[in-house]
Amino acid sequence: MGAFDWFWKAMGSQSERNNKKSKAIVGSADEAARTLSQHDDAAVAQAARDAVQSGEIVDKAQFLAALAVACERTLGMNPFNVQSQAVLRLLTGDVIQMATGEGKTLVGAMAATGFALTGKRVHVVTVNNYLAARDAEWMRPVVEFFGLSVASVTEGMTTDERRVAYAQDIIYAPVNELGFDLLRDNQITDRSHTVQAAGDVALVDEADSVLVDEALVPLVLAGNRPGEAPTGHITNVVSHLREKLDYIISEDGRTVQLTEDGARRVEQELGIDSLYSEENIGTILVKVNLALHAKALLIRDIHYIVVDGKLQLIDASRGRVADLQRWPDGLQAAVEAKEGLEVSEGGRILDTITLQELMRRYPLVCGMTGTAVEATDQLRQFYGLHVSVIDRNKPLQRFDEQDRIFATVEDKSAAIVEEIAAIHATGQPILVGTQDVAESEDLADALGKRGIEVNVLNAKNDEQEARIVAEAGDIGRVTVSTQMAGRGTDIKLGGASEADHDAVAELGGLAVIGTSRHRTARLDNQLRGRAGRQGDPGLSLFFVSLEDDVVQQGGDGETVRAQPAEDGRIESKRVSDFVAHCQRVTEGQLLEIHAQTWKYNQLLADQRIIIDERRAKLLDTDQAWQELSQRAPERAAELAEVPEEARIKAAREIMLYHLDLAWADHLELMDDVRESIHLRAIARETPIDEYHRIAVREFKDLAQRAVEKSVETFRTVLIDAAGAHLDDAGLARPSATWTYMVSDNPLAGKGNSVLSGIGNIFR
Repeated sequence: MGAFDWFWKAMGSQSERNNKKSKAIVGSADEAARTLSQHDDAAVAQAARDAVQSGEIVDKAQFLAALAVACERTLGMNPFNVQSQAVLRLLTGDVIQMATGEGKTLVGAMAATGFALTGKRVHVVTVNNYLAARDAEWMRPVVEFFGLSVASVTEGMTTDERRVAYAQDIIYAPVNELGFDLLRDNQITDRSHTVQAAGDVALVDEADSVLVDEALVPLVLAGNRPGEAPTGHITNVVSHLREKLDYIISEDGRTVQLTEDGARRVEQELGIDSLYSEENIGTILVKVNLALHAKALLIRDIHYIVVDGKLQLIDASRGRVADLQRWPDGLQAAVEAKEGLEVSEGGRILDTITLQELMRRYPLVCGMTGTAVEATDQLRQFYGLHVSVIDRNKPLQRFDEQDRIFATVEDKSAAIVEEIAAIHATGQPILVGTQDVAESEDLADALGKRGIEVNVLNAKNDEQEARIVAEAGDIGRVTVSTQMAGRGTDIKLGGASEADHDAVAELGGLAVIGTSRHRTARLDNQLRGRAGRQGDPGLSLFFVSLEDDVVQQGGDGETVRAQPAEDGRIESKRVSDFVAHCQRVTEGQLLEIHAQTWKYNQLLADQRIIIDERRAKLLDTDQAWQELSQRAPERAAELAEVPEEARIKAAREIMLYHLDLAWADHLELMDDVRESIHLRAIARETPIDEYHRIAVREFKDLAQRAVEKSVETFRTVLIDAAGAHLDDAGLARPSATWTYMVSDNPLAGKGNSVLSGIGNIFR
């Protein structure tokens, strides 16, 4: 860091000055609250409004005081000073770090109310439907106290219900629903059909999950069209290939490639001369690679499960079923074929947007999480966001034990079972964080053989999550899950009712055990943060082996020597430092992957803005009619008897149809380029340069092609008082559309990184 020490010191000094200023304002707010508490509701609400001038909160102390009084009267909750400090930092556009159990839900509602009082429409972004609906209803009384409106948007709502919800001042919604509604609005042909009212502020709950972990996940709007799946013959040929003979898996387990013998065998079986010929490289070779990745790298019960004959992806960062998610169509089909399932319809991608691009569309983004500091680099680099750390309301009482390191996975697993058995014998509740579903089930089986009853939270019983998490802190409970267990909810000592809180506290509180280190310390800290809520006692302990993925990947090419004890345990500072080093390396790799991937995504994001501007002009003006009548004046003259409104509508529908089709074609083309860019890159030119060259070249022609096609349609299609009869001309928009998320995120962990070489082959 050397030469830039001055910069980091300046950043730290600024943060400290902000904290001191916030504390001083909160101190003044306490005094103001005592005075305001003597007034009626109307006077308190007016005091908050009076604190706002010209769209800015000018009297922050008075504003916080009014909020505090309102929270006490409506929710029975008197905000802690640290919560009020957090509100101030959110209102300045920071991402705040607050520990689990410190009341982020109330903080978010207070900040959202502040933004709304300044005239801004606020989207409170959640990670799932449950939290959106819960928090909107829970916080409704304090929002409405100030004459503001609040609603939630969830998956099951109708179009009309969504439109009403988006018209409110504060909207709670899962990030994927916000994205899907944006994509659907980009397909409308009449402005009155718009569903989503654009938000001025995105206040992101679990900000590191949305803005970092899931940032590169593409949201997809698709229309009905038969998918182009790998042929059954290709899938069958690939299924008989042999590891090490016909194909080789890389040491990090992220890529697989055919050997020369494997390529010859595939060519012979398919009856072709060469997989790498110009004729086959963009077609058959892609399908072979997809089927090979499905066979070699995607493992049932780790990367996906099969339920009722359907493939369901597992979110590697949560260990849960990834609702609405699928892999890119070819890979999805390959895995379905591998499992002997009916190959699902892929459809035509009409539009797509990453979560990162979606969030960057908001004029102001802020957020809350328990682990923001570790994501500081990503938040600063990709969003220009500053992180503010908010102190705990009560001192941390959790004991974080030093990692226990073992030579082998086998030794580590045996030690984990012994430790859980020993703690369980005391009655202390235990939460075990695993890496994947398979590990959770293996551990549960091993504990079951010891007579220990285990609640397993995994992708196969996702609907029971709330109940399992609610009771995880009760006496004698053993809960096995991923590190994301119950994120967004508290694990309370003594169970959901906290009836046995004191008894559990006497036993040492919740014990959190991690079965390995993750590729980023932030995920470890998320798991660790499940214990030690609001001054409660707790314990955290991680087990590591030198065979774990994080050590193998982060320590690739490096060696460390140590003499393990009889049970395989290694007690060596040098080895402990080596494990920490390996994790830092993998963290750096993730950041680099994110940065490189965004370079590819950014160009399409910029092109989308141009498309959006063009679409808005066509929707909101008579631009379409003006352009078409100028290019085809003879046809315009023929339509003189058609009502003007109908002519304008027809022209708009024609031009929007061809613009949307051209954009969908562009997305499809660039997706194909992504799959083969390493093969198409020219000599001495990097893949990203070649990708950009193709993207720019193709986009230059997009608008012109759309206009030319529009003119052609304008001249030939029937246009009358009802508009343009596009359906009769075979130019109908998709009769059915659906949305999904593509599991294409390298930051979600090793499990979802296997797509390098397919959709992300250019990395």
